[in-house]
Order: sequence, then C-alpha cells, then structure tokens
Amino acid sequence: MSTDAHEIYRRYVGAMVLHGLHAARECGLGGTDMYALNLLDLNGPMTPGELSAQTGLTTGPTTRLIDRLEAAGYVRRTPSPDDRRKVIVEPVGEPTELAEALAPARQKLGEVFARYSEEERRTLFDYFARATEALRP
Repeated sequence: MSTDAHEIYRRYVGAMVLHGLHAARECGLGGTDMYALNLLDLNGPMTPGELSAQTGLTTGPTTRLIDRLEAAGYVRRTPSPDDRRKVIVEPVGEPTELAEALAPARQKLGEVFARYSEEERRTLFDYFARATEALRP
C-alpha cells in the first residue's frame, strides 16, 4: 500500500473516531458510553459481565458506565429470566437525541454510497465486514 493510501486510511479512521466522540459529546455521553450503546444495539441485551468483557472495562468502571447510561435513560437493568440473581442490561429504544446527532453524517454517507454501483457497494461492505474482524483484538 502506498504512503498516500496509508494516509487516506488513517484520515478515514480518525474521522470516524472524531465523529463518534462528537456525537457522544452532543448527547452528554463519553466515547466509552457511546461504544457500549453501540454494542448493546448490535448484540442485544447482556449481563454487566458480558458488557465488561466486550468493552475491556473492569467491573467497577462497567458498573459506573451502566449507571450513567441508565440515569440518562438509554438502558435499563432487568432481572435475568434464567437466574434472578443476575441482571441484564438492555437498551431502551432508539435514543432520539443520539439519532439526531448521528443523522447529518448518516445522510452524507448515504449520498456517498449512492454514487457507487451495487457491485462496488458489495465490495465496500465486504471490506467493512472483513476489516472489522481483522481489527478485533
């Protein structure tokens, strides 16, 4: 890969990170809060332990993260149907404020993707899927 390609990729990744942080900040959230909400949205309800493992946080910071998200109305704790001693953390609908913060970029990205053919979009999304796996620790 050429130096230009590395630079373009680094700028893209940087823009994605900054976009996420900006959207989180607009909603009074931190970057980790936003990441946790994304995990819950994509993977569904989970125990605090599962959320801890997926975010890389220890139990104390995970508890504080869930407290913040619950106080802001983004998640709720419910008893596990399998074991009443356990708690499940589940998202509470689509957070309107967050959706509004993300809407302008989603619109612009939709316009970018519309410029590509169906075959090119398949290639792009194949790349996204493969890169996601490659970037996981």
